Amino acid sequence: MPEITINGIVKNYDKGTSFETIAAEYQKDYKAQIAAVMFNGKIRELMKTVNKDGELEFITISDGIGHKTYARTAQMILVKAVHDIAPSPTKTKIEFAVGEGYYCSFQCDYEIDDAFVKRLNERFAEIVESAISITKKTYPIDDAIERFKMQGMDDKVNLLKYRRSSQINVYNIEGFYDYFYGYMLPNTSYVKYYLIEKHRDGIMLTLPSEYEPNIVKSPDPRMKLTDQQILSTKWGQLFGIDNVGDLNNAICAGKANDLILVQEALQERRIGEIAKRIKESTHVKFVMIAGPSSSGKTTFANRLSIQLRTYGLVPHLISLDNYFVDREKTPLNADGSYNFECLEALDVEQFNKDMTELLNGKTVELPTFNFVSGKREMNGNFMTPKSNDVFVIEGIHGLNEKMSYTLPEDSKFKIYISALTTLNIDNHNRIPTTDGRLLRRIVRDSRTRGTSAKRTIAMWGSVRAGEEKNIFPFQEYADEMFNSAQIYELAVLKQYAEPLLFEIQKGEPEYYEAKRLLKFLDYFVSVDKEFLPKNSICREFVGGSCFDV
Repeated sequence: MPEITINGIVKNYDKGTSFETIAAEYQKDYKAQIAAVMFNGKIRELMKTVNKDGELEFITISDGIGHKTYARTAQMILVKAVHDIAPSPTKTKIEFAVGEGYYCSFQCDYEIDDAFVKRLNERFAEIVESAISITKKTYPIDDAIERFKMQGMDDKVNLLKYRRSSQINVYNIEGFYDYFYGYMLPNTSYVKYYLIEKHRDGIMLTLPSEYEPNIVKSPDPRMKLTDQQILSTKWGQLFGIDNVGDLNNAICAGKANDLILVQEALQERRIGEIAKRIKESTHVKFVMIAGPSSSGKTTFANRLSIQLRTYGLVPHLISLDNYFVDREKTPLNADGSYNFECLEALDVEQFNKDMTELLNGKTVELPTFNFVSGKREMNGNFMTPKSNDVFVIEGIHGLNEKMSYTLPEDSKFKIYISALTTLNIDNHNRIPTTDGRLLRRIVRDSRTRGTSAKRTIAMWGSVRAGEEKNIFPFQEYADEMFNSAQIYELAVLKQYAEPLLFEIQKGEPEYYEAKRLLKFLDYFVSVDKEFLPKNSICREFVGGSCFDV
């Protein structure tokens, strides 16, 4: 009879007892639903069973891993429900996230109307209430491919052609088989909180956040953000690339160079359109660029500046980082570390004084922040504005009115930039935008700062918390949005990220995140960075940019 240590107390369980059974005993001690366990340092799904002694910890849906498990299970139930009610063959695609909502589109010969959404809600609820077991079985790759062919899942067949391993895990709900990248809950009744609503030409599946795991809030539509994601999806479709399998096919067919050139041209055209809008906004003197970590703000600001010059404007780049307060004045996080993400880490008053004087035509000496000494320095960088000058200001707080409170509203043009990854692994496995940005940052920080992947992953939670507070609430106030993600870029980042992730050792807290990212990158066929133009945003991360980034 195995001895299981839980919260320092040893208990005996019969061999073959499921982790779900054990979790049920302890659920009363947790506010959020238990979604998985950590057993002897390994993540285990609740449908797995005890077969040896070990130490056990519970993972809830308020933890990152548990929350992803909940979302993944809800998405499989959704796909199953569509399969059950669709009047004709239908392909469901889980496209992208908008806050806590997941936009889903459908390839079908009927209209996604209110009646369809009503039937979908009813079937989804039936599946949840029936507490149907979710089982997992390991299949040889060839057998899995044949099964997915029978279900019309060509996207999975395409993906699995490039799978290196000889086996794959397949999940089953009541005879409906699917592949999902990650863990699952043991049965459908665990998905208690959800909201399914019609949205544009598809539907929005909204789930609880990991911070409030027992509440579903009506989704924030974020129409500008959604527009950019849909635009980027259309760009991929111009090349017939909807998922990683399609991308791998293009790379293996020798089309990588053409793909990169067209994608870069589309992005340059978009930057030119934004520059034209700025030129046509006659009172604009300040272009405020904001976005989350690793969104490519610096390269974008440089490329936008070049486009502005084609309209006769003279751009001057100003980084908000140069207005950091001296290190000893920087606010602290609860753990005593410096909080560089908050507005109070910047000298807002001095920034507004300098920008107001520039607006009024006065000469200003702009500061430079010395990141080694942690001090702001005045190095004789004087600026005297002229009539055709425009100041391109880049920093995470650029869209926050408190950052530029003295500047007239019509003097500012606001741009939100982010890497909104719209490429899917397959129709049911989307690539989170945060994964793309994290990989960008791992590669860049190793190259430019000597920071290990372990350190970057350890910091990522606090970076994301800062973004949720300081950046995302202001994105819909932007005059323009720009998506810096490219369909091909993960195939380029792969060769740089993998060696860094392999350095993280088993037993370290960041190991499972590194392992997850490595498994994710394994889907991609690599592309050499030599194909990239020198001004590509991707070069801000992999190196070789013509800009000082």
